[in-house]
Amino acid sequence: MRNFLLGALLTALLVFGIKYFIDQSNTNAAELQSSDLILNQIKNVGKLVVTEGHFSEVITYKDDKKFYLDILTATKKAIVVVNAEVRVSYDLSKIEHTIDTENKTVIITNIPEAEISIDPDITYHDLKADFFNQFVPADHNLIRKKVVAQLEKKVKKSSLVANSQNRLISELQKIYILTNSLGWTLKYNQTVIESQSGIENLIE
Repeated sequence: MRNFLLGALLTALLVFGIKYFIDQSNTNAAELQSSDLILNQIKNVGKLVVTEGHFSEVITYKDDKKFYLDILTATKKAIVVVNAEVRVSYDLSKIEHTIDTENKTVIITNIPEAEISIDPDITYHDLKADFFNQFVPADHNLIRKKVVAQLEKKVKKSSLVANSQNRLISELQKIYILTNSLGWTLKYNQTVIESQSGIENLIE
């Protein structure tokens, strides 16, 4: 009888041991599968998000040069008409992240900033130059720099950037939806993202 009970006990321990091993293996496999799904999702959103637009601007350029103890002034000026193609893009392949499989947490550590590309088509009107102050190539380079700087300020305040940010938020929300559905936690550095709307607070 004693041998029978001992044998039954050993058999039960063996069965529970095998079951525990199988359960652990299934759990580890499920966690690996979940992490692979998340990695694939991050890879899928790791693309270039581009929003394009057209901007026009009219700029007056003027330059004065003083001569003879500032008694005489030589002036050159022009009206500059600018038509520019603008691209606002986010390179989502630059998203930096870590995956903590033990705690089932995805941590985004860096979100790329918007890249603004401006391709201006510059036309000059009403050019007027003094004999002692002619237009030179340096003037055109300076005008182009001023044009790009002024347009960049205008673009940053436009709906073009807002539309690009909305597209960025939409891509990041896909990561949240997947992690949440798998029972994982999504964090941005030390901040836990608890809802889709929480993604919006990450984008300034």
